[in-house]
Amino acid sequence: MIPYGRQLISPQDIQAVVDVLHSDFLTQGPCVPEFEKSLTEYTGAKHALACNSATSALHLACLALELQHGDIVWTSPNTFVASANCALYCNASIDFVDIDPNTYNMSISCLEKKLVLAKAEKLLPKIIIPVHLCGQSCDMEKIYALSLEYGFKIIEDASHAIGGKYKNNPVGGCQFSDITIFSFHPVKIITSGEGGAALTNNADLANKMNMMRTHGITNQPNLMSKMPEDEIWNYQQILLGFNYRMTDIQAALGNSQLSKIDNFIAGRHKLALNYSQQLDQEKFQLPFQHPDSCSSFHLYPILIMESSIQLSQKKIFQILRDAGIAVNLHYIPVYRHPFYINMGFSPGLCPAAEDYFRRTITIPLFPSLSENDQQFIIDTLNAI
Repeated sequence: MIPYGRQLISPQDIQAVVDVLHSDFLTQGPCVPEFEKSLTEYTGAKHALACNSATSALHLACLALELQHGDIVWTSPNTFVASANCALYCNASIDFVDIDPNTYNMSISCLEKKLVLAKAEKLLPKIIIPVHLCGQSCDMEKIYALSLEYGFKIIEDASHAIGGKYKNNPVGGCQFSDITIFSFHPVKIITSGEGGAALTNNADLANKMNMMRTHGITNQPNLMSKMPEDEIWNYQQILLGFNYRMTDIQAALGNSQLSKIDNFIAGRHKLALNYSQQLDQEKFQLPFQHPDSCSSFHLYPILIMESSIQLSQKKIFQILRDAGIAVNLHYIPVYRHPFYINMGFSPGLCPAAEDYFRRTITIPLFPSLSENDQQFIIDTLNAI
């Protein structure tokens, strides 16, 4: 079975992990700050906080921006549920902005219309979370301009997009956002086994996220309360936090992987180009690349052109799986999940996202995909 995604682990990666296993530190040692430093150097952001998952990083980002009950978050429906769940963890409300039918990212026109209505109703969002689907950045400069007009904060969910670029700058530099989130899940661009990171240019936000990922504990004297002089207080809990830390084992793998990221991206672009040149575009709508963006191609979704193919999406999905091609679907609109339906959301909320959901199939794309396997995938699709 050809998977839709697969990590590429080298002997160098394995040795990096083995070195940690032989060291004095398995959890909070030197590898975590080394990985964070590498992330800031690669992206240009001033601060990076490595976490045990991108979900944890999203939660920390919301907490650092003081999201709470009575506040509202907007995100894309075309994403994994974590992009929305992070708002609910803070007892805030969640709503969704429909997608652009070309990029599959948050639609700027839909966002602007929704903001106008929300302002009239005095229900503006506190935070907007644009999602860089498949590795292609949202139009962040326009979203940032709207944030200045309407007063919301921005968390870029770039879980798919490390290695991508927007306006010739690396995704993650936070030029047009308060915080950017990366994921290092095994099928992402680089992996730390499991893990994520929050990046920011704001030192106060970085300090808040740093404390909250470590139980709300600090050892910085300027933040600690004065206690009796005859007692030992080398750390204090000053707020309610979580254990969202990354281990040195994970960080060593992540840092080793990051050193090879440009080669990974080049391999993904080569495969994507081959798909674009050989797949029958009368049968399948292929991913559109915005001229302001350079995608990292975490995923390669194709949309069925119903005017040319009479078979259903579900039937084509099964044909491909029966042929040994482990295609997938990214994503079911978040508000269509039973949990969100029980909150009061209904089908039809975001028509473009639902049209995408009804026609999309994610086909395999990862650096170690062989030429023969890719050709088999192309031939199988074109024969449908």
